[in-house]
This record gives sequence, structure tokens and C-alpha cells, in this order.
Amino acid sequence: MFSAARADDVNLRTLVGACTVHGMATRNPKDEPKLDFETAMRDLEELVERLEQGDLPLEESLAAFEKGVLLTRNCQTALKEAEQKVEILLKKAGEPAALDFDADVAD
Repeated sequence: MFSAARADDVNLRTLVGACTVHGMATRNPKDEPKLDFETAMRDLEELVERLEQGDLPLEESLAAFEKGVLLTRNCQTALKEAEQKVEILLKKAGEPAALDFDADVAD
């Protein structure tokens, strides 16, 4: 399951992708204090930098990866909540509902 790749091969895409793997984190996200989006993103970026340096022992790398998964989930939740608030505000203002963004169609 865990490849023998060096810790510096871990990147943000790997952390984000890990959020779709269930059971990866052993702690309950409800046990973690909820951070605001900007703080969680800053912490995640710092964590990725540490992992990319490749000088952490395996146990510390795994702990950092687990924390990265939790931070990523926190960011995803904050973004989803913001999206829902925008949709509610648009409905209250009588604006049409927001359309899904398709990056392939955008300029």
C-alpha cells in the first residue's frame, strides 16, 4: 500500500488525493480544533515543504502526512461551506443559481 518512494516525492496533489482514501487518518476530525481556511492552508503549505525536503524519519513523515490529510479535509469543508453560503445569498437576491465550473471550457 505505501510505496518505497522518498518523502520528498510526496506533494500537495498526493495529500489532496489521500482525502478520498477512507480510514487513512486514525483520529476523528471532530477531535481536531477547527481552523479557519487561511490558517489551515498555511499549515498545509508548511507541512508540504517539510515533506518535500525529504529529511524526516518515516514515522514523522507518516504523522505529517496524516496531519496533511486532516488539514486538507478542513480546507475542503471550509470551501464547501463558503460555496453553500454563496448559493443561499444568490437565491435570496433572486439571482440564478450558480452553475458548475468546467475548467476545460473556461479561457
